[in-house]
Amino acid sequence: MKNLGSYLLFLFSLVKRSESPGILFKRTIDEAVLIGIDSVFIVGVVSTFIGAVTCVQISYNLTNAFIPNSTIGFMVREMTILELAPTITSIVLAGKVGSNIAGGLGTMRITEQVDALEVMGINSASYLVLPKILASVFVFPMLVVIAMFLSILGGYLAGTLSGALSGQEYITGLRSEFIPYNITFALIKSVVFAFLISTISSYKGFFTTGGALEVGESSTKAVTNSVIAVLIADYVCAQVLL
Repeated sequence: MKNLGSYLLFLFSLVKRSESPGILFKRTIDEAVLIGIDSVFIVGVVSTFIGAVTCVQISYNLTNAFIPNSTIGFMVREMTILELAPTITSIVLAGKVGSNIAGGLGTMRITEQVDALEVMGINSASYLVLPKILASVFVFPMLVVIAMFLSILGGYLAGTLSGALSGQEYITGLRSEFIPYNITFALIKSVVFAFLISTISSYKGFFTTGGALEVGESSTKAVTNSVIAVLIADYVCAQVLL
């Protein structure tokens, strides 16, 4: 409860005395480039192979002659949109983005750069952390959309190249009984996950004490706590929104 209380106070300090909108916007764009552009490659690789593996495993288990092959495309689409794209992408980003945020802030704390900002009268939490949170909330949904597309594309390539089903059958399954709300649900989850990962990682890094060893420990705790928070939020969102 002590950690939860200090975490909530930390979130309040972000907006208590924030920077000017111009500075905040510029720093948010810079952070969005660092978080988003640098993560496209790993998100693309992971999502493509997840879609491919999902398609191959579904076709392996789908042995009933009365079930059409187009069901494979339908199941890949549903699994990708509802769970795999938003959740797996966020877990991957928790490892990459979360550790980067915690390590960067932790290094600034132990080298007294944060204290220097405070001495100059700048709200260090708002100046350093708020742009990271805003950038994450802005960029994560875009990365999830990319992950959806590449995962479905990976399933298409794996299914057609392995001969499990034809391209037309896969596309027929993709178009079958599509529910547009599922896209909205996935994007809502990605925003929630982005907020949790960025705030938890920032909290762990911002209050790092000690030396280089403690920076590594903060990064590790940031990733593990972020992943646990993402999984809990995933269940809560599914229970509330579906």
